[in-house]
Amino acid sequence: MQSQRRISYGRRKSLLADYSANLGELVSRQKAEAALRSAKAESDMASRTKSEFLANMSHELRTPLNAIIGFSEFIQHIGANGQPSDKTVEYASHIAGAGRHLLNIISDILDISKIESGTFQLAKENCDLRELIEACIVLIEPRIREKKQVLEIKADPVLPQVPVDVRRVKQVLINLLSNAHKFTAEGGRIVLVATRTPEDGATIAVADTGIGMTKEQIAYAMTPFGQVQASYARGHEGTGLGLPIAAALTKLHGGEFQIYSEPGKGTTVFFTLPPLRDGEKTLHHQDHLS
Repeated sequence: MQSQRRISYGRRKSLLADYSANLGELVSRQKAEAALRSAKAESDMASRTKSEFLANMSHELRTPLNAIIGFSEFIQHIGANGQPSDKTVEYASHIAGAGRHLLNIISDILDISKIESGTFQLAKENCDLRELIEACIVLIEPRIREKKQVLEIKADPVLPQVPVDVRRVKQVLINLLSNAHKFTAEGGRIVLVATRTPEDGATIAVADTGIGMTKEQIAYAMTPFGQVQASYARGHEGTGLGLPIAAALTKLHGGEFQIYSEPGKGTTVFFTLPPLRDGEKTLHHQDHLS
């Protein structure tokens, strides 16, 4: 009797061990399958991003290149025939504009490559934020006037001097203002707000009454080469690198970068610039120029 009980107990123990082993294999298999599905999804996303990037770059590069080639050939034709034309200066201007656009595309690609590889370096100096903001507004204001948009500036009476790479912070702010202008309809409103933080840093925000974005579109716009509203954006220049570069440059400064948006109700983007930290060194303006 005891022998039978021992046999029965041994069988139960064996069955339990088999069940545990099978359960363990099942769990491991499910984890492996989940990992494979996740890897496949990431691979598909990377493939789509690459395809969209190539298609986007094809358009962005061909458009200015065609302009450069076409207008150059026309000027050559005029020169060969000895026929002066009042269009020569206009065509030369188009060539210069197309060349600058190509340079901006290449610069964006190089910037994102350096940032992602960890080789990007900032040249910080103490900066008067009010002067920096005014310099950016001067560049973007003519385009805003062309679309009869309203630009409103709300800045604290006294803004702190913060240690920044001036050229790169201008790049961030001009990108945000350009996006607000680009994706806001004629007659729309753009607001720039600049405030001092309690720690003597600064927060700069750009809000618009444009087309806005969903949460999914914001996430996509923050991926390199991602352009939201492709059919709408196609009528505008852009590589889809502006927001990722702006966010990366802000983080390199030790600041935060946030986007709040709702379809049909506009977008607000803000970034922060921290104050000078203990032990941090900055260049004086004259040293930066030398």
